This record gives sequence, structure tokens and C-alpha cells, in this order.
Amino acid sequence: MNRLTISIGLLFVLVLLIYLPGWLDTSSEQNVAQNDDLYQPNYQARNMRSTLYNEDGKINHQVFALRMEHFQLLGFTQFSQPQYTIYVSNQDTPWHVVAKEGTLYEGNRIQLETDVEIRSMDTTGFVQTIKTQFLEVNLTEKTMMSDQPVEINGRDFVVNSHGFVADLNNQTYELKEHVQTLYAPR
Repeated sequence: MNRLTISIGLLFVLVLLIYLPGWLDTSSEQNVAQNDDLYQPNYQARNMRSTLYNEDGKINHQVFALRMEHFQLLGFTQFSQPQYTIYVSNQDTPWHVVAKEGTLYEGNRIQLETDVEIRSMDTTGFVQTIKTQFLEVNLTEKTMMSDQPVEINGRDFVVNSHGFVADLNNQTYELKEHVQTLYAPR
């Protein structure tokens, strides 16, 4: 190797060392900007009302929310004070679900939190209301589950449990950890 080759090599390394920190800072700024975009909703709505239909053209469920924010890249939609009306195919009367907060995930799975109340619109049904602080609803399969304390009210009874699973299609309820049942016929 001659002196000219060594000088050119050293000059190249020196230029690389001078400009490398600038190149690295630019890419990290772009990554920070991209991460900030993840936390910005793609769209927002106020007083949002939506009706979804099944393949047969019948109403599957309706939703109303005071505020809605959709995050496409994160794959969920957040609701403020959501109200869901869930229609079950073999029943004439729907179920009405309200909460203070809700998050809809891909696959028609919604998680409702804070003062969740499920009310049967059938006044003659076995279960009239269910109250809890957390509820996960599968809107496709029409199932509900909670791992929080639950109060189930019927015409002549009140059941307290720690968690439950419900299938709205066939009206079955499974208590995870039964706490107490009060029966008071009228």
C-alpha cells in the first residue's frame, strides 16, 4: 500500500465519522414522528350512531356513542359512553348494553368498562339486568364474559358472582365464582 491509498482511506473514514451522527439523528427523528402518528386517531366522531346488518339483512347490532376515535394502525376504536343494542336471531327483543368507556377490537370484540349495565328489553325474561365494571362482548357469537364482580337481577332474585359467561343465543349463564343468591318471590 502506498501513501496515497492510505490517505484516501483515512479521508473516507474521517468524512464518515463526521456525517454519521447526523444521519443517525435524522432516522431517529423520523421514527419518533412515526410513533407519534400511531397515537393520533385516523378519524373522530361525536354523537355517532351506527347500525350493522347480518348476511340476511336483519339488524345485528346498533351502537351510539357520545365520542368515537378510530386508530387504524393500532387496530381498535375507542368509545365514550357507548350504548350497544344487540339483536339475537332467535329472539324478538334485543339486549341493551351501556358503559362509560368502550374499546372495539378487530373481530367484532368489544371491551366495556366502568358502570356497565346489560338490560334485557324482554320484560318477561328470566334475567332482566346484569351490572359489572368490566365486560367483554363477542358481537359475532353473541357471548359476554366478565372476570369482575357481577350482579344479575331477575324478576324475583338477585345473584352476586365474581365473573360470568353468558350466551345470548341460547340464554345460558355460567357463574365463575358464585357469591350469593337472594330469592324473594312476589
